[in-house]
Amino acid sequence: MSIPSLQAKRAYVARMRQSNYAASLRLEGFDVTPADAVRKLPSRESVLRAYHGKQG
Repeated sequence: MSIPSLQAKRAYVARMRQSNYAASLRLEGFDVTPADAVRKLPSRESVLRAYHGKQG
């Protein structure tokens, strides 16, 4: 059995993070689909921009 590369490990962690995020939302009562686990999340900057724009 070969040792996985660092890139493979990072990809695995990223997939698990997305999957865990969707599972967390589901446990909190949000309606989620399996596609939510693979959907790209918005960047921190874009989220901050969206919320700072609404505080006006």
